[in-house]
Amino acid sequence: MDISRRRCFNHRSREAAAQCLECGRYFCRECVTEHEGKVICSGCIINLTLSTEKGKKRFRFFGMLLLFFGSLFFLWLVFYYLGVSLLKIPSSFHEGTIWKNLW
Repeated sequence: MDISRRRCFNHRSREAAAQCLECGRYFCRECVTEHEGKVICSGCIINLTLSTEKGKKRFRFFGMLLLFFGSLFFLWLVFYYLGVSLLKIPSSFHEGTIWKNLW
């Protein structure tokens, strides 16, 4: 059947202008749009968007988990080296006798 005889899937009174490449249905000019170089209906765009958002949420979770453990490791390093540097300070500094030796 020729496209000129087809009718829009959403609007039966309108003549079809394009066929959705995802679902294969025919639609009028108001019901289709171009997405990534393909003519797609609004329902298929919603499905494509939802599927990509699910993948993004999964990667976002793992990214946040990696960021959390990386931050925890960084804080451990900071406090570890702070403790090491405090241990290297001689005890005479804490007793106040180091100032007497300098003067």
